[in-house]
Amino acid sequence: MQTGDGSGQARYVMIGGFLGAGKTTSILRFAEWLTDRGLKVGLVTNDQGGSLVDTALAANKRLPVEEIVGGCFCCRFNSLVEAADALVGAAAPDVLIAEPVGSCTDLVATVSLPLEQIYGDRFAVAPVSVVVDPLRAERVLGLATASLSEHVCYIYRKQLEEAEIIVINKSDLVDTARLQRLQEALAAVAPRASIEVCSARDNTGLDPWFEQMLTRTSQASAIANIDYDEYAYGESLLGWLNAELVIGSADSDEYDGTALLVDLMQQIRQSLAAEGHEIAHMKATLSVEGDPYELAAANLVRSDEAPAVSHRLAEPVDIGRTLLNLRAEAPPESLKAAVEKALESIRRERPCDIIHLEHFRPGKPVPTHRIAARS
Repeated sequence: MQTGDGSGQARYVMIGGFLGAGKTTSILRFAEWLTDRGLKVGLVTNDQGGSLVDTALAANKRLPVEEIVGGCFCCRFNSLVEAADALVGAAAPDVLIAEPVGSCTDLVATVSLPLEQIYGDRFAVAPVSVVVDPLRAERVLGLATASLSEHVCYIYRKQLEEAEIIVINKSDLVDTARLQRLQEALAAVAPRASIEVCSARDNTGLDPWFEQMLTRTSQASAIANIDYDEYAYGESLLGWLNAELVIGSADSDEYDGTALLVDLMQQIRQSLAAEGHEIAHMKATLSVEGDPYELAAANLVRSDEAPAVSHRLAEPVDIGRTLLNLRAEAPPESLKAAVEKALESIRRERPCDIIHLEHFRPGKPVPTHRIAARS
């Protein structure tokens, strides 16, 4: 099956979308779909900070993965190319799947078009996909009460504007009438985009989207009007926290790692919700120490819902290594305080050591390249 537009090309597939849309689950489904068709896959994950849950989940599936931290793809374009080259050299993938930071936009002008025009002999660029959570999309597009500020919603709408394919994920969360209204609202914002409906979690409705990413070539143009000051301000309202923890010890009692992970996330959610802060996305893993392939994983995409478990541990553990990624419209100090309060509760039962913890606001995006139109 042809994956590029010329000999020796790898197909570059960028799957974007706002925080919590289900990009990682969709990407892992796509990787499985490609592998089942005899194609080799490489993944590039991306974040403003380190200790990424997405990288752990990809590694858990034994997929070749490179991680770019310290800025979005647009600001770390050279690192993106280096990561792609490293994957090509090590794993010779037919398809490279890149997952940009969920708070980034203007990716056509700063990533897709530069790749096409500077490195077109090496990469065939697929259409840009933007994945949406229907409940979040309803709130952003005025079909339900908004929970994020207008400045953050500016980024969301700009993501939709540059999409070639909009993917309504988690379709099981809305009924037929609401789905129809959402499709109409999305078509009004992004009239040039095709709209697909699926559930990555249930593995339904994915084939039409996956076929397009494998066979079509990007024809996207840059966003016509984007205010980088407004974009940067919207990002600056989001607090970012990444942490790596070791919970338990060889001398402490074994515990249910999945239940502990959910409890940790619930306590953080409750602390932030009590202060009126909206969580954009919180996800975490707890892996058996010394065995990263055995893990529990859960995520939460709104302050008014409970964590959803995607991976469960088969047996109790004595020592678990936890990765926690938290993004919310809140001061970073509030995120740190909520996490520390939850860890105090855990320490009443067993040891808990912080290996790494960073909390910050993203800086203003400064793209390496910005190409407004294809040559």
